[in-house]
Amino acid sequence: MDNGKQQKGEAVCPSKKGKLELADVKEQLAAAKDGPQYWRSLDELAKTEEFQEMLHREFPRQASEWVENGEPGTSRRDFLKLMSASLALAGLTACTKQPLEPIVPYVRQPEEITLGKPLFFATANTVGGYAVPVLAESHEGRPTKIEGNPQHPATLGGTDVFTQASVLGLYDPDRSQTVMLDNDIHTWGSFVGAMANPLAAQKAVQGAGLRLLSRSTTSPTLAAQIKQFLTTYPQAKWVQYDPAGRDNVRAGSKMAFDQYVDTQYNFEKAYVILSLDGDFLSSGFPGFHKYARQFSARRNPELKEQMVRFYAAESTPTNTGAKADHRIPMRASEIEQFARAVAAGLGVGGPAVASKEWGDAASIIANDLQRNKGAAVVVVGDHQSPEVHALAHAMNAALGATGNTVLYTEPVEASPQDQTAALRDLVAEMNAGKVDMLVVMGANPVYEAPADLNFLDAYKKVGMRVHHGLYLDETAFYSHWHLNATHYLEQWGDVRAFDGTVTIQQPLIAPLYGGKSQYELVSALNGQGSTSGYESVRTYWQKQHSGADFEAWWRRAVHDGLIAGTAAAAHNSSGKPSVPEASAAANASAMEVIFRRDPMIYDGEYANNGWLQEAPKPYTQLTWDNAIWINANTAKDIGLDTEDEVEITLDGRKVVGGLWKTPGHPKNSITVFLGYGRTRAGRVGNGPGFSAYQIRSTQNQWIASGAQIKKTGKKFLFATTQGWQNMDGRDIVRVATLDDFIANPGFAHEKTEAPVEGLTMFQPYDYSKEYKWGMAIDLNSCIGCKSCVVACVAENNIPVVGKELVKRGRHMHWLRVDNYHEGTVDNPKTYTQPVPCQQCENAPCELVCPVGATVHSTEGLNDMVYNRCVGTRYCSNNCPYKVRRFNFLLYQDWETPQYKMMRNPDVTVRSRGVMEKCNYCVQRITHARINSEREERKIRDGEVVTACAQACPADAIVFGDLNDANSRVAKLRADQRNYGLLEELNNRPRTTYMAVVRNPNPELEHAMEQK
Repeated sequence: MDNGKQQKGEAVCPSKKGKLELADVKEQLAAAKDGPQYWRSLDELAKTEEFQEMLHREFPRQASEWVENGEPGTSRRDFLKLMSASLALAGLTACTKQPLEPIVPYVRQPEEITLGKPLFFATANTVGGYAVPVLAESHEGRPTKIEGNPQHPATLGGTDVFTQASVLGLYDPDRSQTVMLDNDIHTWGSFVGAMANPLAAQKAVQGAGLRLLSRSTTSPTLAAQIKQFLTTYPQAKWVQYDPAGRDNVRAGSKMAFDQYVDTQYNFEKAYVILSLDGDFLSSGFPGFHKYARQFSARRNPELKEQMVRFYAAESTPTNTGAKADHRIPMRASEIEQFARAVAAGLGVGGPAVASKEWGDAASIIANDLQRNKGAAVVVVGDHQSPEVHALAHAMNAALGATGNTVLYTEPVEASPQDQTAALRDLVAEMNAGKVDMLVVMGANPVYEAPADLNFLDAYKKVGMRVHHGLYLDETAFYSHWHLNATHYLEQWGDVRAFDGTVTIQQPLIAPLYGGKSQYELVSALNGQGSTSGYESVRTYWQKQHSGADFEAWWRRAVHDGLIAGTAAAAHNSSGKPSVPEASAAANASAMEVIFRRDPMIYDGEYANNGWLQEAPKPYTQLTWDNAIWINANTAKDIGLDTEDEVEITLDGRKVVGGLWKTPGHPKNSITVFLGYGRTRAGRVGNGPGFSAYQIRSTQNQWIASGAQIKKTGKKFLFATTQGWQNMDGRDIVRVATLDDFIANPGFAHEKTEAPVEGLTMFQPYDYSKEYKWGMAIDLNSCIGCKSCVVACVAENNIPVVGKELVKRGRHMHWLRVDNYHEGTVDNPKTYTQPVPCQQCENAPCELVCPVGATVHSTEGLNDMVYNRCVGTRYCSNNCPYKVRRFNFLLYQDWETPQYKMMRNPDVTVRSRGVMEKCNYCVQRITHARINSEREERKIRDGEVVTACAQACPADAIVFGDLNDANSRVAKLRADQRNYGLLEELNNRPRTTYMAVVRNPNPELEHAMEQK
């Protein structure tokens, strides 16, 4: 933000030689006497020399220079000289030049297509085996953007980062493009023919040497096909394995109910939530979209005493924990002990040993849960032990949550199993020579299997190895046959959402590289090589549909994107869930390793997606790498610092990576993230980070104890977008407790300095005759998931610049999500704030542009005229919000033909030398205006939804016409919680924010203050 002078009462702690010292941090916190002090990074808090230098530069060091072979090259001054010459020459060649080859206009277009008008088709992405129902936007047969399906009960219209970035996966030129046999190009027909004899031989022995290995699936059609396959080959086996899977969830339900049961939560009815390491507000958690919408709705302070209260005990800082009213950091192995203490307070299980650090908290939380019986719920993370899951089931039963805030259903997965045990058995069979043919579908076990299995050694012993996937990945490299797969936007299929509701997948484009889907592969294995995916899916549902009007029913299901009445059946259990015996206590003095899937590239599946690699990760804002997270005090005790390269040794296996001191991380533990260190992911995914799979074992897939960590003597430089700007005493984040809000609803404006009346260079403009577009962002609802950031990239053709340029501050995102911390480094309160262009009515950028490239529209938008921009960057220098991005280099890939198909035709593709920024998705406003003028009416409220607002699963962003008093945005603008950033500057921003209201338990706050 804007860099002002030192504020009154602010203590300055200069660090020695620029190094961050914890003593300086503690001194800084202790000296803060004028109320809450917010900070964005540990360097800012300690005021290191490096941070001070960065803060007082308009751009980071060397951001103004070209980079040539890793070294700074042409200066900004030279660049402007070149631009001047280019503009002079442009006048000589301004006329449009037609291509030399003859071109043919698109005259006889299909009846259902109108040029320039996008069509939307319902389909579904798949994340972790579960459907994410979507509406895919298509321009003349080219999918360009993904939106949520608002009719689907499992997502309510929300999306996630993986789904928003999936369009880039479709057009990825690194995708596998041919069928391969021992690195030679073949055809699908040759593969089908080559399988005839091996399958006939296996049929003679009932498939004793035949195995299928896939990721988890919820597809009814695929499950039926594999069932048919196993009927033909009764001795064959189907193994499912997800490296970021839910074995502990299944085992916990088996422990509690003696069978596999799925758990769904209903936060709409919750008054109190306790999360036991459950990151349910992060992309990838089953039900994330619905839970985020429900949770955010229950965080509305207008509900007064009925506003939900949220407790979180967590081992790794997450954006879910950041939303908690009370966050209690603890090692992952301590979660069970804490859960037993809470359970004991609810009368579940025996007495529990209380910890010195959180003993009072457990009893206070238990009392609060008990007071809200029937409206309380306990949520557990997938990676926690089966014992913790079983304890949660018992606690939810004691709280009367079943049927209210918790619903138990029959499993949604097609064939739930103990996946780790099944994979271990498969490896043992391969080593024993019992597997003659292994078909791997959509999985990459050579890369992602636990290290102690030595999967690759066993895989090489299989006589016929077949791999089916989107990429020539690590497993494909060691396979005989590789079959190129279809993207979900290229295939017919069906898949269940987390609640069981089925979505029909339909293709928007023919397979770009002639790939085949899993349905077509299994059909070939069943001796039906010519059967298409469409025939398989349609035939399956024709058998399920008993009515005579199947054609109409089928068309409706494909059109709506869901099959009504297919939600998972409720599980009826009359007995109480069993309470498990306590697990053996972990060594409290041993260093603990926590394995987590990466919030952006998941388990490595999306490693080659540049949009996800460059999107700043929640909480740390790191890009392009996975860091080793550690507590700041623990790092100091063992002599480590941020960006030290360290070696981790666990059970004799080693891995090397960069260290990142993370606020809020529990002591004596480290967190490593899966998905990096790829070698055959593609040109984007190869190289970044380290593979945490190399130290992961089947016995300790999520939590391991006894790690050693030491320096290598080298530095590992990360690319992060956190900390380029500073609050510097400004009221950027405004926070109050619920009690304070009820007593003073206008708290957000108490400290605001009113601008001096009449002190402006702008002429007032009457917006009453036009639309007056505005945006309101509810910080109480925002969960910091970054879906909005990736959606903005997809909608507006924003390029990827790469790690080296991100380090120089040249990232191009039009929308950023800032993090602010308050309190101690061991357990700070954390707040997230999306910051697009504020669309100021008194825009300081407009005054300083020498060529009128940034101008004000009659509807209040701060428009950019790219053809005028000569790259002075005066506008960025004069913007106190720092929301403008400059094209230093030619970031766009103009050569790869696939990318030309991917881009949104309604948005200009920018070249180097111009400034760009958020424009409220003006192309969407224009479409709505054309439609409304054609129908001779005004644009309706909700008719224009920006890409960020449409993608947000929490419904935190609202856009509309401020002149319409009945619009949602106008009502939010009139709310007392609404405020503008840096209002005292008299910029009059059109983007405003709803202040944060927390709902802490006063008893617990007092108890924690005494610690």
